Amino acid sequence: MNGLSMVGVSNNITDDVDLETLCQEIRERAITGEFDEQGYISLDIIEKLKKIGVYRALVPARFGGDEVTPREFCELIEKLSMADGSVGWVASFGMSPAYLAALPEATLAEIYQYGPDVVFAGGIFPPQPAEVTESGMIVNGRWKFSSGCMGADVIGVGISPVRGQETQGLPRMAVMPADQVQIEMTWDTVGLRGTGSHDLIVKDVLVKENWTFVRGEASKLPEPFFKYPSLSFATQVLTVVGIGVAAAALEEFKKLAPGKSSITGGAQIAQRPVTQYEFAQAEAEFLASKAWFYQSIDAVWDVILKGQQPTPEQISQMRLSSTHAARVAAKVARKMQMLAGMTAIYTNNVFSRFVNDANVVTQHAFMGDATLLNAGAMSFGIDPTPGYL
Repeated sequence: MNGLSMVGVSNNITDDVDLETLCQEIRERAITGEFDEQGYISLDIIEKLKKIGVYRALVPARFGGDEVTPREFCELIEKLSMADGSVGWVASFGMSPAYLAALPEATLAEIYQYGPDVVFAGGIFPPQPAEVTESGMIVNGRWKFSSGCMGADVIGVGISPVRGQETQGLPRMAVMPADQVQIEMTWDTVGLRGTGSHDLIVKDVLVKENWTFVRGEASKLPEPFFKYPSLSFATQVLTVVGIGVAAAALEEFKKLAPGKSSITGGAQIAQRPVTQYEFAQAEAEFLASKAWFYQSIDAVWDVILKGQQPTPEQISQMRLSSTHAARVAAKVARKMQMLAGMTAIYTNNVFSRFVNDANVVTQHAFMGDATLLNAGAMSFGIDPTPGYL
């Protein structure tokens, strides 16, 4: 594949020294507003995410990847999100092998020919018509919400292949080198500002059919990870960003409270009974939702390692625990801001960033009320809507 150049560094993601150093750097640079103000994660940070193994984490070993478990990957994203929510969100798309694995193996071998550290970004909706020719599909259109596209090596866009006016099957993704895509910097939001989820524009790019795949199609790869429900995993890697942000808010408040007094001369925040009560309640709700989130991951992964299929109920638990955890995380971030007092309302205050970032996670379609409706329906023996499982 022309134009791709991969790093291929072999550090393991569990190298705590490298990860801790990177998280500290991310935290310091995020506080300055660097990522938010420019509207994307700086490319040197993307390179460092490659070096600690974010983008090879889930790649099969035969392509040079690490084949970590779903829990291990989510724990990594949680830690990065504690440093900065936008960095965690962009890093979460290191789950891209779950999507790309629907491509033919020969295409995957070409993608990973220079090493497994390939950064993928995509814009799926709305799928745009693509003209089918003998040489492949001619792709044109605009797509929104392409998180991390500024640092991507390859980009996928949603297409509806047509011959004349006749629609040909379900929406696909067409994958191409990033240099064949124009990025329009449209991302201007209240939270997760540094994710760089800008618009993609493609003009008359020819994509061979073996560089396209049907969205949602099961992978034929034999590794256990590719038996893990991909839609649920796509939800989990975003949810855990909110978990990381809420964890950071709790930690930041624990450092703030013992030394902050009221401007009216009252007791330090940590000495106030109402603060102690509210903090304990928020922390309990957070830890309970986080435990259920990871428990649902472990239950399904254990079933897959045994060579079995997860039940619809287990998959629903993954979806429901994700939506619940994301909403609890946003609630906890807001509670910490309230307890921190008036200084926490300023735009550049760290608690304001926690609140805005955690709230944006809940806005994603994966975290919508449809999850609650479908999970509730299944509780009463009613089939969920298509696509939920």
